[in-house]
Amino acid sequence: MEFPDRVATSVHQLKTADGAAVHGVLHRLAGATTVVSLMHPRQQLAHHPMIAYLLHAGCSVWTQDTRSPNNDINLVHEQALLDVAAGQSFLRNAGFEHLLTFGHSGGGALFAYYIEQAATEPQYRFDTTPAGRPIALPGTEMPIPDGALFLAPHPGQGIVLRNCIDPSIGDATDPLSVIKQLNMFDPVNGFCAPGTSSNYPLDFLTEYRTAQLDRIKRIDALAREYADAAAAARDAFGRTDDVGDRRVSLAPRIITTYRTDADPRYVDLSIDPNDRRYGSLFGRRPDLTNYGLVGFGRLTTADAWLSTWSALSSRATFERCATGIYIPTLYIAFSGDQAAFPPDITRMFDAIASSDKTRDSVAGQHFGQPLRPGEPTGYELAAAAIAKWVTERYPVAT
Repeated sequence: MEFPDRVATSVHQLKTADGAAVHGVLHRLAGATTVVSLMHPRQQLAHHPMIAYLLHAGCSVWTQDTRSPNNDINLVHEQALLDVAAGQSFLRNAGFEHLLTFGHSGGGALFAYYIEQAATEPQYRFDTTPAGRPIALPGTEMPIPDGALFLAPHPGQGIVLRNCIDPSIGDATDPLSVIKQLNMFDPVNGFCAPGTSSNYPLDFLTEYRTAQLDRIKRIDALAREYADAAAAARDAFGRTDDVGDRRVSLAPRIITTYRTDADPRYVDLSIDPNDRRYGSLFGRRPDLTNYGLVGFGRLTTADAWLSTWSALSSRATFERCATGIYIPTLYIAFSGDQAAFPPDITRMFDAIASSDKTRDSVAGQHFGQPLRPGEPTGYELAAAAIAKWVTERYPVAT
C-alpha cells in the first residue's frame, strides 16, 4: 500500500530533557489533526508496515527512534521515556489536536510505561532508574496522549526474557555448558524432533520455570554489584575530584547472557495453545538459535539489565503500567503470536484501567506475517479494526 498523495514528509532532530538527541520522521497528511506515534525501545520503525495504513485512515504519522536503536547494551527504559516525551511535546507544539500512541511488540510496554508516568503527578514520578541513577521524569514535560493503540504487545522485555532464558546453562561463562535435567532440547525431558511438537511433563516445566527465575536472580545480583560499585565511584569522585574515581564510574562492566531462545512454548504447541507456528521469533529451530549470537539481552550494562531485561527489577512491564492507562485504548492481538500468548493477553488487557477499552484479535504472527501463504497479513487485518476505532473517536482527514 502506498502513501496518499497529500503527505509531506520531514525529518526532525529533537533534544530530550537530559540533552540527548533523538530523531523522528513526520508524515503529515493535509487536513489531519490527529497524529499516531510509532516507537519501539530497541528498533527503528521508519518503515513499519502500518504507516501507510494509518495514513489511509486519515491520520498523520510520527515515527521516532529512542537513543538506543538496535542496541541492547545501554537500553534504559527511563531514558527512553524522556525520548518519548520529547516527541509528544514536539507534536503538541506542531499543532496536532489529538495524539495517539501505537505500540507494537516491545513498543507496547514502552508506551504503557510512558502513559502511566505522564498521568502521574510530576512529584510522584520515578526519579531514579532501577540501578539508582537520577532520571529527570519529575521535571519533564510529558503530554498525556489522547488515545492508545496496541498491536500484539508483549508483556515487556524482562518478562519475555524470563520465559525464554535457558536455565540449563551450567556455567554462565560457557555457552555450551548444560545441566541435563533442565535441558528442554533433550529428548529425555520431552523434546521431539525439530519441527514436531514436543511434549514436556508438568513436573519438568515446573522445575524449568523455577530455574529460569533463579538464573534471573543471579544476574540481578551481579548487575546490582556492578551498579553499586559505579555509584560508589561517582560519590567518591564528587568528594575527591580524583580522575581515577571518575574512570571507575565510567568504565562499563558488560554482562553477557548466553542462550535466550528457550521458552518451551516455542516447541511444545500444547502449552498455552494458539495459532502459532513451531519456532520462536528468531527462527524455526530454537534448538540451534538458542546457541547463536543473536538473542534478547545478549550484552548489557548493569543499568540496561535492571531497567529493561530483568523480570524482577524492570518497571517496563505492560501489566504493571496498564493500571495507569485511563485514556481510550484499542488492544489488538495476533492469533499466532510467539511472544504474547493467550494467558498473557488476558492479563494485559484486564490490567488496563480505562473504561473505554476494546479488545480484538486478528489472524497473524507476531511481526504481522500471515498464518499461511496467500492469506492477508496481520497488518492488513488489523488496519481495518484500527481505522474503525479511530474514526469513531477522533477527527481524521478525508
